[in-house]
Amino acid sequence: MNKTILLKSETATQAFAKELAEMNLTGSVWLSGDLGAGKTTLTRYWLQAMGHTGAVKSPTFTLVEPYRITQDDGTIKPVYHADLYRLNDPEELEFIGFYEYQDEQNSLVIIEWASRAAGYLTPPNATLDIKRLDDQQREVTISFA
Repeated sequence: MNKTILLKSETATQAFAKELAEMNLTGSVWLSGDLGAGKTTLTRYWLQAMGHTGAVKSPTFTLVEPYRITQDDGTIKPVYHADLYRLNDPEELEFIGFYEYQDEQNSLVIIEWASRAAGYLTPPNATLDIKRLDDQQREVTISFA
């Protein structure tokens, strides 16, 4: 199933992120789009909509930023935000224990630039392709496996 959404403002991006949070996705979600398309911004709003109250840092240099988000029912949702843009070799993922994130019960792994390690990653449950139309507008195509 594919669905394309036009986000005309930052407020629309926040609303879309809230919809993503309400889906309570697990497994991996791949975000694609050019530099500056808004992948990290969307992820920031998504994590906030899930209940995260602290800072959301870009994982460009750390590769992965972990979050443990308390849900309304008191359970903890493990979320990992990965940015593989600076990955030199996909085998590095094994050295940092990346595969354990995907195996963790109820976890969500949001991966930017997954194409840099596509052959090494578990196939995604969903992909979001973000296209920057201008300074404000984005077109997001979401596909579910």
